[in-house]
Amino acid sequence: MRQRPKTKYMISAISILAFIVLISFSTAYGQTKAVKQQTAPTKSLPLLIDIGAKQCIPCKMMAPILEELKKDYSDSLKVEFIDVWENRNAGEKYGIRGIPTQIFYNASGKELYRHMGFMSKEQIIGAFKELGIEVKKNQEKKK
Repeated sequence: MRQRPKTKYMISAISILAFIVLISFSTAYGQTKAVKQQTAPTKSLPLLIDIGAKQCIPCKMMAPILEELKKDYSDSLKVEFIDVWENRNAGEKYGIRGIPTQIFYNASGKELYRHMGFMSKEQIIGAFKELGIEVKKNQEKKK
């Protein structure tokens, strides 16, 4: 059976499109691997970067935990939240595949661990401890 010319063009167009998508994914994968080897900008304290969005349900659940960590552990830990819907380049910069994603850095800025999904405060502190980093609660200031 002979194919009609329109069908030939459709098959060619789909093949070209599939090739372009394949090239795009392979390029993005290579960039992701390079991003994972980057170091964080801070050099003084261990750093937790939580990448998410204010509208995402697990991210909303983590918001008070991150605020508590910022407040109660500020002497031994730096905590940052990046909203990928407001800062669209962050997802690509950090090689994010899903939100929320927590990235753990040591004090010299080397990435040590990544976790995707919700994490409790205890899990976050425990992850730092497993990585050999002691995160201590701030001392009560005497009046």
